[in-house]
Amino acid sequence: MGQAWGFGRYGGPEEQEFFDRPDPVPDRGEVLIRVDVAGVNPLDHMVRSGLVPGLDGGRPFPLVLGMEAAGTVLALGEGVDGLEVGDAVFGFALTGGGTYAETTVLSAANTARIPDGLSATVAATLPVAGTTAVDALDQLGLPAGATVLVNGVGGGVGLLVARLAAGRELRVIGTGSAAKRESAEAVGVRFIDYTAGDVVAAARELVPDGFDGIVDLVGGTSLRAVAPLAKDPRNVIAVGDMSVPDIGGRFVERRLDRENLERAARLALDGVLTPVITAVHPLSDAPAALATVESGHPSGKVIIKVT
Repeated sequence: MGQAWGFGRYGGPEEQEFFDRPDPVPDRGEVLIRVDVAGVNPLDHMVRSGLVPGLDGGRPFPLVLGMEAAGTVLALGEGVDGLEVGDAVFGFALTGGGTYAETTVLSAANTARIPDGLSATVAATLPVAGTTAVDALDQLGLPAGATVLVNGVGGGVGLLVARLAAGRELRVIGTGSAAKRESAEAVGVRFIDYTAGDVVAAARELVPDGFDGIVDLVGGTSLRAVAPLAKDPRNVIAVGDMSVPDIGGRFVERRLDRENLERAARLALDGVLTPVITAVHPLSDAPAALATVESGHPSGKVIIKVT
C-alpha cells in the first residue's frame, strides 16, 4: 500500500483527501514508477474541478491529482519499448494515474529517460511546464532580435518561456505583479508591473511599433487587453484560454511525445530551460502546494518531493 492525494468527486478543494491504495498495475503502454518528484500545475485543479474530465483516464474515484512526475521504473505494461525496469524517467500521467502519490503509472509514449547530469527535481518540471514553453515559442518561430511579450511571466511556465526566449536571443518583456519582478528580471525580462498602472501604455512605450509575438499565460480580459499589441494577431499564442481564436490568435499546439521530452531535457542540461523552483513541499503538504498554484499567484514553479 502507498499513500496518494486526490479527490473523491469533482469539485473544489473541499473534495481533496489523502488515501492509501495498492500499487497500480500498468496497463498496455504504461509504466509503473516510484515517484520521486511531482510537478504542480494549474491543470491539476482544473482536472479536480471537472473542467477536463477526459484526462481522468476513465478510472473510478478516488482519483489521484497531478500530471507530471519523475521517478524510477518499477514495472512495465505490455507493448512498452525503449524503457526498462530501474530506469530513471520523467513523463506524463495522461491516463488518469495521477502523480501526487508514492507510486503511479505513466503513459510510456509520453515518458523518457532522465539523462545523466539532470536531476529528478528539474526533470519533473519538464513534462507540462517545460514542453509548454518549448511548444509556444516553436509555434511563434520568431527570429533572433524579435520582441516577445510574456503576459503573466512570473509563474512556472512564464519564467521558462522567458528564459528560453532569452536563449533564442529574443527581446523579452513580461507582465506580472510586483512580487514577480525580481524572479522575472533575473532571467532577463524587461518587467511591467500590472499593479502599477496601465499595462498597455507601458508596453507601447517600451515597444512603440508593436510586438512580434505574445505568449499569454493569463487569459480572459488580460489577454484581450494585450492582444492588440501584436503586429499580427496570429502571433498571439494562448496557453490556457481556448477562446483565443475569437480574437485572431492561436491556442498552443502541444507535443507530448517522448522525442519532445528528450528535447526539453537537453535544453535543461544546456541551461536554457532550467526552472525557477520557488516552493518545495513534502507529499504530506500537497494541499498547500496545490493551493499556492490554485491561488493564481505562484512565483515560479511549485513541486512536491515524494521520496
